[in-house]
Amino acid sequence: MKAGPLARLQEVVVACQRCPRLVTYREQVAREKVRRHRNEAYWGRPLPSFGDPAARLLILGLAPAAHGGNRTGRMFTGDDSGHWLSRALYAAGFANQPTSSHRGDGLRLKDAYITASLRCVPPKNRPTVQELANCQPYFLLELGLLSEVRVVVALGRIAFDAYLRARDALGYPSSKPRPRFAHNRAWRFPEGATLIASYHPSRQNTQTGKLTRRMFGAVFRKARRALTGTMGRSAAS
Repeated sequence: MKAGPLARLQEVVVACQRCPRLVTYREQVAREKVRRHRNEAYWGRPLPSFGDPAARLLILGLAPAAHGGNRTGRMFTGDDSGHWLSRALYAAGFANQPTSSHRGDGLRLKDAYITASLRCVPPKNRPTVQELANCQPYFLLELGLLSEVRVVVALGRIAFDAYLRARDALGYPSSKPRPRFAHNRAWRFPEGATLIASYHPSRQNTQTGKLTRRMFGAVFRKARRALTGTMGRSAAS
């Protein structure tokens, strides 16, 4: 990421200590590790967002994985969810490669930016309402700085709700009826932004067949069509 307000914001994020429970847990995971990564140095801090500062597509996830992002220091990197996402982004033309294994792997996002509702790994992947509220100011600042964003893909219900709360906090025009989470459904807001909901590519969803690669790929094909103006109004409601 080029130097500028977004980069400076990430420096603030990485130094965050707002949530004592999350600080304790992320550092504990980094110390204790798991056997398969026992010889690796874990990141163990809040995760910065990453991608193209001029992106028109924003991908909003839930939180770092304990032995994925919390280990590698990059969102959706080093675990199955990261591979699912990078493969889908690559297929839709938003990434230069279909894998995301570590920070120095050469992955570059094209016209896309990845962030999360929560920047620290939560125990059992369950953040509290207060922890999400503590992290929201960073997301609000990002939305203000990512001035070219036209499409938002929310991965999971928590991210979906976080985006709607952020819109409310920023005073964006609302949509009536209020959007309700449903996989691969899109909503176009009065000011022109489009929100697309997706199941999160967690192992719980992918290994049970709740989310297939075809289903996930369809989300980013829809995002591409929304950006090129070929999605059609019938696909956004």
